[in-house]
Amino acid sequence: MSDIMRPIPFAQLMDWALTEYRQQKSLFGVCKLVRHENGQARPIFGEKIEAPFGPAAGPNTQLAQNIVAAYAAGARFFELKTVQIMDGEALSKCVAKPCITAGDECYNCEWSTELTVPQAYEEYVKAWFACKLLAKELALGDPDGFVFNMSVGYDLEGIKSPKIDAYLEGMKDASGSAVWRTCMEWALDNTDRFEQVDAAYIRAVSPRVSCSITESTLHGCPPDEIERIATYLITEKGLHTYIKCNPTLLGYPFARKRLDSLGFDYVTFDDHHFAEDLQWTDAVPMFRRLMGLCAERELEFGVKLTNTFPVDVAAGELPSQEMYMSGRALFPLTISLARRIAEEFEGGLRISYSGGADVHNVEALFAAGIWPITVATTILKPGGYQRLSQMGKLLMDCGSEPFRGVNAQAVAALAEQVESDPYYRKPIKPLPERKMHRKVPLIDCFTAPCRDGCPIEQDIPAYLMAVSRGEYGQALEIITRRNALPFITGTICPHRCADKCMRNYYEESVWIREMKLRAAQGGYDALLSKQKARSAVSGKKVAVVGGGPAGMAAAFFLGREGVPVTLFEATGALGGVVRHIIPEFRISSETIDKDEALVRAMGAEVRLNTYVGSYQELEEQGFTHVIFATGAQKPGDPRLEYGDYVNFTEVLAALKAGNAPTLGTDVAVIGGGNSAMDTARAVKRLPGVEHVRLVYRRTRRYMPAEEEELRLALEEGVEFLELLAPKGVKDNILTCAVMELGAPDASGRRAPVPTGRTQELPCTTLIAAVGERIDESVDVGPWPVIGDRRQGPATVVEAIADAIQASRAIMEWETGTYTNQNICEDYNRPFMKKGDLCSDCDGCADTRCLGCPTVCEVCADVCPNRANVAVAVPGKRQRQIVHVDGMCNECGNCATFCPYESRPYRDKFTLFWSREDFDNSGNEGWLPASGEDGGCLVRLDGQVREYQVDDSGCGLPEDLRLLILAVQDNYGYLLREK
Repeated sequence: MSDIMRPIPFAQLMDWALTEYRQQKSLFGVCKLVRHENGQARPIFGEKIEAPFGPAAGPNTQLAQNIVAAYAAGARFFELKTVQIMDGEALSKCVAKPCITAGDECYNCEWSTELTVPQAYEEYVKAWFACKLLAKELALGDPDGFVFNMSVGYDLEGIKSPKIDAYLEGMKDASGSAVWRTCMEWALDNTDRFEQVDAAYIRAVSPRVSCSITESTLHGCPPDEIERIATYLITEKGLHTYIKCNPTLLGYPFARKRLDSLGFDYVTFDDHHFAEDLQWTDAVPMFRRLMGLCAERELEFGVKLTNTFPVDVAAGELPSQEMYMSGRALFPLTISLARRIAEEFEGGLRISYSGGADVHNVEALFAAGIWPITVATTILKPGGYQRLSQMGKLLMDCGSEPFRGVNAQAVAALAEQVESDPYYRKPIKPLPERKMHRKVPLIDCFTAPCRDGCPIEQDIPAYLMAVSRGEYGQALEIITRRNALPFITGTICPHRCADKCMRNYYEESVWIREMKLRAAQGGYDALLSKQKARSAVSGKKVAVVGGGPAGMAAAFFLGREGVPVTLFEATGALGGVVRHIIPEFRISSETIDKDEALVRAMGAEVRLNTYVGSYQELEEQGFTHVIFATGAQKPGDPRLEYGDYVNFTEVLAALKAGNAPTLGTDVAVIGGGNSAMDTARAVKRLPGVEHVRLVYRRTRRYMPAEEEELRLALEEGVEFLELLAPKGVKDNILTCAVMELGAPDASGRRAPVPTGRTQELPCTTLIAAVGERIDESVDVGPWPVIGDRRQGPATVVEAIADAIQASRAIMEWETGTYTNQNICEDYNRPFMKKGDLCSDCDGCADTRCLGCPTVCEVCADVCPNRANVAVAVPGKRQRQIVHVDGMCNECGNCATFCPYESRPYRDKFTLFWSREDFDNSGNEGWLPASGEDGGCLVRLDGQVREYQVDDSGCGLPEDLRLLILAVQDNYGYLLREK
């Protein structure tokens, strides 16, 4: 496909809006419409806004449908996407695609509209007229209760050009334009489609689209040029004027220190923009002069904080050398600049705010006297425009007071709170991979990413729904169909499922592990009471060697199916490493006992204190099948040059047995995994131990331990000594080679390299926690091995996955009993969660599950242009995604959030509006019929053919044929008139 957007004619825009609302009660995918009925509206620019917020200049204000969607969701202040003299094709060639990635903090490498300036003008006029009509027709609020704010750049000569001048004058009064006449004529010709709008109302719609402007300047623009532009806009154009400031006003040292302190030290930038951009000493007097100039002309002046922040592309985030950062990582900088300006001008200089504003801070910003507030990054994330609805409700009672100054003390408090607010702090470790490693299908792409992240593919949405209903017994039955150890995994599972959870893009993942434990605790007695003796399967007698998690799980599954199974364990208790090594403060013995009881309840015979050294002795006892789950118990090697150390298993086993070792005052632990964290935390609790130092050759960012384990170790006082590689220990002194991080590779990862220096540390005991190796002393013969014996040190849930495979090889049993229950019967229940962020996950009664197998549609959520549309297809339970080629500019945002390793703008079935666009694309999709014969041109599997889609025997796959028919019959507004 190409990245050329085809603006929608006004007739199609309005037909889409009115038809969709009539059929679905939504506007351009926004179903959470915000209606302003309290009569409140704040005066600004001689106009008024019912809500002091809206979308910032960017992808969400580029096309008419984007603006209408934002208006429907409650926005009332619209900072229109910047126009400049370079536009259209010339600009598009300068913008690398994809140009947006907003997975966490947002980065982009685009800046102004990709339309031509005349096209942009038409989009803004169409949006203005559409919002006026829809406000009245759908009772969304006062039709005069919203404001369009222009944005223009980047130099005075370009702004004075005929093209930009015509734009400015046309926005001030659109009545003489062709597009205005088109809008007016369509509305008057279609009064029969309205119930609340009549001809008199239509004729009274004001053509004065905008009387205000935000001056946007490129980095490096000289201060005198900035002032000349502002002066021109004020004196020659008579516009209320804001100047957009760059966060570089704070200075390089402040910005670098601020981001580093919050965990964004990997964000790369140097000081050249700080040196070249507007300086504080120039900015302050300039702002005072412009304030005076506006006051003389009874115009409003303010600053817009802030522009995006220029940083280097260091890990291939986007196909450019420099990109611009926004979102929550920008808030700490922007609010600091707001504080400085508020204090300098004693609250007298108006601040329009954008940098990192979202539902988390919008109320506090407004309460501090900062408004209007515009957002960008947050509405590029799942939930999309409907995130505005939540903000709209928060700011519904905004009052009708004019601007009375910024509360400098309140802004200072906001700036100071950043350091302690975890929302603005980057996690210690890089964010995990969210993608499922397979391509999105053309049809029925709905799935549960959490299940994909789980090694045993538990039916997570199904049991979460059961938990939310309080049906713990049912939830535990669903869990134990695939998971034999619900108590252990409900306590210490690394929950890879949560890494894939789409809720991560809202606030944090659903607490899947905690919900599992809740189900286990609530449903345990009911599950045990249902267990009855089964008739033994004849001809099979299974021995499972090793009573750790893998062996316990294998015995559970086989016993449940009625297979005679005996579990052999060399020690006096089942549980393996979980029982004998992992500290009690992480998982209690009572918790492990519950899972052991479930194993026994399934009919497994358990023989403790029974060592098995060879498969032959079991065959001689008449066992027909053997499974070995003997673990990985040999200690790892820290590769010291000299000195002695203790293996972590010795220390933890002694502690678990109640035999605390004497370790001295200064303990050093080598390693960075979960075992190292367990060891350090356990040792820190011992009397007489004053310091526990964790020594690792990389930084904590690259330690293999889970984020949770790192955080707990730090909170408990474990000292992290990074970039140190132990050489040896002698006379209570540990000598380490000092490392440093080398240049980043293509992924942004920086490997440690020796510096040639050494560092000495006090060390009364050195503990090595560098993993375990497989003990192959047990003769397994031809029989399968599972768990750590097969994989090396792994997780409990990975051991269960092995047990499933091994047990099913002996006795086939059904794993998919509850798979269909992952889909919610009520489609709207998960659908209505879209866009709502939870401010208190601890106190949230709901599981917060988004119900992805029922309704995903995330690519539709996050598309600023509404180019991915969810279509109801007869016979299909879930709505299907259609990509509309002409509305897409290949920004790539949908690719960031699609749970598949795919790009919906390339990989979903695509509707084309012209043969030219069809031929210029490689997307699988269709060009609707242009004649009476009903033939559609379809590209599928690389082949182009014409199909008569009205004929069920036309040869097109039935799902795709029905999808095309659904669009043709029920979504005609998606089709472009020929």
